[in-house]
Amino acid sequence: MKKIWIGRILSAVPVALLVLSGVLKLARGPDVVDAFTHRFGFPASLIVPIGIIELLCTILYVIPQTAVLGAILVTGYFGGAIATEVRAGGSNWVGPLVFGILAWLGLYLREERLNPVLPLRATGSPSATPRRAS
Repeated sequence: MKKIWIGRILSAVPVALLVLSGVLKLARGPDVVDAFTHRFGFPASLIVPIGIIELLCTILYVIPQTAVLGAILVTGYFGGAIATEVRAGGSNWVGPLVFGILAWLGLYLREERLNPVLPLRATGSPSATPRRAS
C-alpha cells in the first residue's frame, strides 16, 4: 500500500504541471502567447488545440483503466516539449525529461500490472522469472 501511495504522489507532480500548463494555454494569457509565438515560433492559433491535447492526455493518464495509454501520450507530449525547447535554443529541456520520468515511475509504483512488463530487477534472480501455471 505504501508503494501505491508513493506512486500516486509521484504521479501528481507531472499531472499538476500538465493541468496548469493546459489551463494557461486555454486562457491564452499574453505571456503564453508571447512565448508560443516568439520564443518557440508556433502560430497563436495552435495554443488552444495544444492545450486541449495536453489536458486530454493528462485525463487519460489519471484514469486507472487508461493510465498506460495516458503515460505513453504524456511521454510523447514531454518529448515534443523537449524537442521544442532544444530547437528554440533553450536549456529548459531537463524539466520535461524529469516530469516524463516521474510520470512513468509513479505509474510503475501504483500499477501492479506493469511489474511483469517492466521488470526493474536483475534478470538472473529467481523472482525475475515468471512461473508457469501447471
